[in-house]
Amino acid sequence: MLGAMFAPQGPTFRELAVQALSSVERGYDLLAPKFDHTPFRTPDRVLTPVSRALHELGPFDSGLDLCCGTGAGMDVLRQVCRERVTGVDISAGMLSVARTRERVTAAAPRVEWVRADARALPFEPVFDLAVSFGAFGHFLPRERPELFAQVHSVLRPGGRFVFPIGAPARPGSAGYWTLLAFDAVMRVRNALWRPEFVMYYRTFRLAEVRAELIQAGFDVRLQALPELGRRPDGSPRCRLVVATRAW
Repeated sequence: MLGAMFAPQGPTFRELAVQALSSVERGYDLLAPKFDHTPFRTPDRVLTPVSRALHELGPFDSGLDLCCGTGAGMDVLRQVCRERVTGVDISAGMLSVARTRERVTAAAPRVEWVRADARALPFEPVFDLAVSFGAFGHFLPRERPELFAQVHSVLRPGGRFVFPIGAPARPGSAGYWTLLAFDAVMRVRNALWRPEFVMYYRTFRLAEVRAELIQAGFDVRLQALPELGRRPDGSPRCRLVVATRAW
């Protein structure tokens, strides 16, 4: 019998295989009930320093979690936004799980969950802050300019688009070969099977992303997240991209 993957409550190998042979939307619908028991959920060791940094940038009135999944990032927004937080995701299954784990308190901002494609956001420019955690591998490089334009369009002037980005794995390291192998398997899978399942971990490169954000109308600065450590050369293992709507 195949054991559960990642954690005793996590998906089995068979369940992961069915997900991988589905579309991104359908795959996450299937994975949603067990998603929080996989390594794909953004860990608290990343969420906590981002929350600290946002406290220093804020406060904010309204926040948007782009590709919110089961709502881990929404917990961060609730801490830094005073009036309204909105989670948007293409997967109805992920949103359903997010609603069940929502914590409601008297002092918390109003919470909304919206099913939508991040490349076609159904909002006016009403947000002061947008965040995203671990979702960008689901967008091909050619899709990013429109994605960033969409985020720009829903932020008020001066609004912030903030997300963490890890340093690339050192060439020749175990992490480098692991990510290279994963992306290669995904490319072979997508060449042979439809619908595509877009999940590439090596296509979100900081220099390219920064240039695309500037082109979309953002002023961009980087902020180290020292809690996540430094590489042997002294550079941060993870930075926070703080993109401010300039016009």
